[in-house]
Amino acid sequence: MDSIRVCTHAGPGSEPVIKSVPWPKVGRKGALIKIGACGVCGTDLHILKGHWPKPLPWPFTLGHELGGVIVECGDEFTEDFMSKPLKVGSKVMIPPLMPCGRCYYCIHYPQTANKCLTPVYYGRYLGFDKAPHLWGGWAEYVYVDLDMLPGTKIYKLPDDMSLRSGALSEPLTSCIRAFNRASRAGGFSWADTVVIQGSGPIGILAVAAAKEMGAGRVICVGAPEEPRLKLAREFGAEATVNIEEITSPQQRIARVREIVGGFGADLVMDCSGHPSAGPEGIEMLRDGGTYVEMGQFTDAGSIETSWHRICTKDLNVLGSWGFTGNDLPLGVDMLYRTRDKYPWLKMQTIYPFTEAGVARAVKDAMAMKTVKSTIVPWPELVE
Repeated sequence: MDSIRVCTHAGPGSEPVIKSVPWPKVGRKGALIKIGACGVCGTDLHILKGHWPKPLPWPFTLGHELGGVIVECGDEFTEDFMSKPLKVGSKVMIPPLMPCGRCYYCIHYPQTANKCLTPVYYGRYLGFDKAPHLWGGWAEYVYVDLDMLPGTKIYKLPDDMSLRSGALSEPLTSCIRAFNRASRAGGFSWADTVVIQGSGPIGILAVAAAKEMGAGRVICVGAPEEPRLKLAREFGAEATVNIEEITSPQQRIARVREIVGGFGADLVMDCSGHPSAGPEGIEMLRDGGTYVEMGQFTDAGSIETSWHRICTKDLNVLGSWGFTGNDLPLGVDMLYRTRDKYPWLKMQTIYPFTEAGVARAVKDAMAMKTVKSTIVPWPELVE
């Protein structure tokens, strides 16, 4: 093979264009990773809708939820971020946001290195024009190089882990960190009742994370019933509230309180990305409860609300943005440890790596016809 196919978008609302680029010369601290599977994230959808609040280097390659295998690496590319050995044939994933390790937040507040001032950002801030043009997961291969981008992080996956599962490790880790944020703030304890707003991929992953991290009861609010709410119950939600059937916020609040016992939930987490979730969600909480916002990863707009409700209900309100470098192994471990407990692969609807396939994966995700649209360039890697 002397060329590699990579997908680009020219701007919000544009159609995918697959281009061919030369096979790269791999540096001494570099590696070429053959992509087995890459998810379509809600952030990708918001970017394509024009919701990303910062300038982007159009055209570029989207996709950051990927699992792949090393096919070529330099002599000094020998271990992952957690010091696990790497070689040709190792299964790996790379996260989108990789803190630099040198800026104000990385040095002084490593627990919030997710707010790094100069991160390496795959699938977003590396434009297609930057050689060797392989900077996102909607491609046949992705390139990493610790000389070129020293903040790069790469993580080894278990040898017998499905690359489709590996593609779920990034979004699952975001959910785990959000619950850990609540726990460390005293707002999430063993046997707590949890309400998840949103039944998309993050919402369903959050249901599983809540169960694994000790929640007693988990309720999911979202739509549609097929395939999303049905799958949420398979992942451990004891009850679901369908927003297409219960259409007013007041009715949904009443229904959630009826399910959980009148006073409200201990913790509500927004995974929907819709601005209206917050004012509705805090009314699903008991007084003194905790609200975690992790769904507003892009700027989908503002909504009128009264902060009096936060004060008078004596609430904890937390934001959670992605994760730090040390969090990622938690997601990988949970996926691997519970591989026979949750129907992880049922989340994914597979699409071929063609212009039509990528366009359909995006369109179906936007229409909520899938839970996790997943692009597979090399079907033989994930069968």
